[in-house]
Amino acid sequence: MFLSVFDMFKIGIGPSSSHTMGPMLAAARFLDLLRASPFAVHGLRASLHGSLAFTGVGHATDRAVILGLAGFVPETCDRERAEAALAAIRESRSVEPEGLGRLRFDPRKDIIFDRGQALPGHANGMVLMATDAQGDVVAQETYYSIGGGFVLTAAELAAGEDRQDGPPVPYPFHSAAEMLRMAAEAGTSVAGLKRANELTRMSARDLDAGLARIREVMMRCIDTGLASEGILPGGLKVRRRARAIHESLLAERGRNLNAPHTINDWIGVYAMAVNEENAAGGQVVTAPTNGAAGVIPATIRYWLDHVPGATASKVGEFLLTAAAIGGLIKHNASISGAEAGCQAEVGSASAMAAAGLAAVLGGTPDQVENAAEIALEHHLGMTCDPIKGLVQVPCIERNALGAIKAVSAASLAMRGDGRHLVPLDAAIETMRQTGRDMHGHYKETSLGGLAVNVPNC
Repeated sequence: MFLSVFDMFKIGIGPSSSHTMGPMLAAARFLDLLRASPFAVHGLRASLHGSLAFTGVGHATDRAVILGLAGFVPETCDRERAEAALAAIRESRSVEPEGLGRLRFDPRKDIIFDRGQALPGHANGMVLMATDAQGDVVAQETYYSIGGGFVLTAAELAAGEDRQDGPPVPYPFHSAAEMLRMAAEAGTSVAGLKRANELTRMSARDLDAGLARIREVMMRCIDTGLASEGILPGGLKVRRRARAIHESLLAERGRNLNAPHTINDWIGVYAMAVNEENAAGGQVVTAPTNGAAGVIPATIRYWLDHVPGATASKVGEFLLTAAAIGGLIKHNASISGAEAGCQAEVGSASAMAAAGLAAVLGGTPDQVENAAEIALEHHLGMTCDPIKGLVQVPCIERNALGAIKAVSAASLAMRGDGRHLVPLDAAIETMRQTGRDMHGHYKETSLGGLAVNVPNC
């Protein structure tokens, strides 16, 4: 198994990696398929299934499909240009992707939210179709958005999602136990193992530049969120709070009024800033998902701005360590809320952040693994129950608490020597089993939990 740090951390748009980024990327793949097809294509259709159908509107899945079929991709999607394109497509009832000409596509009729039985491969399934002049389907493909912006066709999913092309890596760890053994034998850190694996795919210069780019986008997202105010879109009328909280914290610091526990408010406001930006459809980094995008940036910002001796030059070590842990969770359990609840999203992000923080604080591989385990263990069983299907409540505050837990987990691990009772592998397997047993109402369908017990209109 090889999962690059840049697979785990992708630059994209909000509000959801699985419901927004994934469908947009699936549409882009379908366009590529059509460009290579011998059939004359005159129109397009999309059918959304499972969680994509139940919470697709709240997660902007329909917008993502429209924009994807028009040729937009997440990393370069400009919000203003996208809004103009959406208006034009709805008026003309057509899209004009590069190389395919003008194609019939009326979003009101050609996007179907099928709330019947989910497709067999994954809770987030969609079928994209191309039609001829008479409206008959001449090409179609089934895609699954499996979390974190990862997209597979039905055939790819059946063949095994972890099959990767490329040369073998020097440290092919598939479990935390293997990771620790390899680190001990090589006399290196978790980040050292991950870096060596990455260098089989790219140069050191490209790796470092990419990591710096991820850090830049994460920090800019925090800054943008801290400077923004207003009401988030979607109908819940959720008010942005990060700016006011941040201004209050700055004022208190200026008067030397901070209590020791106020550091939690700083950590929390950094995460809230990111997730308010995500909810508004802004640019974020999947870490490992959009719904959990605030935890890792907040933990990094806490370290950079509040921990003596912190330096931006070590953020790459943080990200590599976090990616190693995230890869283990994805390979052995899930990072998809639709598959395993929010334990798979914020829980995974908190474990990754705790590991990264322990690493840059000078922790040993055993302490890093312990930090990740503590954070994940104390998110086990967490449901995904977004009110009105929006990535706002409880998601924004949940990221704040996930970041606070990550810092606490790293601190606890650093107080010990790395020896502990519950291995990270056991916590990951428990999360997988818990997600398997969790009722579907609590897995990003908005059919249970807060989504039905809090009025949302």
